[in-house]
Amino acid sequence: MSGGHEDPAPPVGIDELLDRVRSGYERIGPSAAAAAAEQGAVLVDIRYAALRERDGLVPGALVVERNELEWRLDPRGSHRLPQAVGHGLRIVVICDEGYASSLAVASLHQLGLHRATDLVGGFQAWRAAGLPVLPPPPSSRRPPGPAAP
Repeated sequence: MSGGHEDPAPPVGIDELLDRVRSGYERIGPSAAAAAAEQGAVLVDIRYAALRERDGLVPGALVVERNELEWRLDPRGSHRLPQAVGHGLRIVVICDEGYASSLAVASLHQLGLHRATDLVGGFQAWRAAGLPVLPPPPSSRRPPGPAAP
């Protein structure tokens, strides 16, 4: 090879990437996530608005859409949430079914948030376990028609 550059790593598929990412931490189930929240962990719901409007919310979870996650949870970031108090914070990331949350956790680990984990099965597993769910928030979209007086 010329120029002193190393060959890039061979490409991997998403299933292999998920396996690699998940091998670096312990994921938790719905009951353990609820217990972690009771012990002070921060539940972070990264589902997009349409899913929250369709299915509802996990009580007490912070809603941080995936595209803002790192900026909001980096304890050294200028756009962090008040809950982002330090790198030792226990975070449980919740997506819809437990896939996107694993990739989000890998990113949080790169920021030094090594106690971050995710919920196996995501929101759907939380609801299936019979854990509390708040009703969906009112939609920000109004149906077509005349404006209310």
